[in-house]
Amino acid sequence: MGKFWGGVANLAAAIGHAFLVPAKRKKISKYTEKLDLTGYHLTLEDHFEGNELNTDIWSSHGEGVRRGGYWDINQCTVKDSNLIITTEYKTDGKFGPGWYTAGLQSAGKFEQAFGYFECRCILPKGHGLWSAFWMMNAEVHHVFGNGRQGTEIDIYESPFYHLGKKGYIVTSNLHYNGYGIETRMTNICICELDNNPYENYNTYGLLWTPDEYQIYINGIKVGSSSFGGVSQNPEYMLLSCEVDGISAVPQFGWSGHLKNNPAGFKGEFIVDYVKVYSKD
Repeated sequence: MGKFWGGVANLAAAIGHAFLVPAKRKKISKYTEKLDLTGYHLTLEDHFEGNELNTDIWSSHGEGVRRGGYWDINQCTVKDSNLIITTEYKTDGKFGPGWYTAGLQSAGKFEQAFGYFECRCILPKGHGLWSAFWMMNAEVHHVFGNGRQGTEIDIYESPFYHLGKKGYIVTSNLHYNGYGIETRMTNICICELDNNPYENYNTYGLLWTPDEYQIYINGIKVGSSSFGGVSQNPEYMLLSCEVDGISAVPQFGWSGHLKNNPAGFKGEFIVDYVKVYSKD
């Protein structure tokens, strides 16, 4: 995304969510349908044991400028059976002074079409940044007129910390048709958790069938969609943090602004596990 369109998108997202969040947010307690994995079997499980990232599963989704900061895989650590992605300011960072965080992918190592995909995590505290558990493939970058070749599936994104106690919410979204002027997107749900997700572990999951995407939080179905036509091709998983802004310069966006954090701020995205299931 170019600098101009990136700035427009950032501002549009910030304004859009200011109106969208109050209108669409729903509490988990309003939902009752529970996840049923009868007839499914485990195909991948990573509990982040030891003290190193499992490179048989994960690699960097990119190194260098990413929106308002930099991605550097060295911001990922494994400790106490958790993956920790740290967002922090570095004066002597790999790419120069700036805000550093990271994005991981399973591309080329683990990809799957259909099934159930889940992570258990604590969201990072901080204005001007967000974490996400999402999926995509290379076809997402192309314009096909539908999402059946590939759709970016944002199982959850967490840009609402800046709203305070009103920010105990996550959003789930779909994107297809590339990332230019022909891109198409929709919101599946904006869900309010019944605990503080910046202090507590919660599970965020996707049940992906040939006909529908279903979003689950703590084993409860909170939304579904087949927008654009469901992707029929394998996709890979991503775990990431991003800083709002352009060209490694933080700016105000849908997650607020980094300048509103206290001095010496560090944000930690803590992931307990990732699990994937496939239908028998």
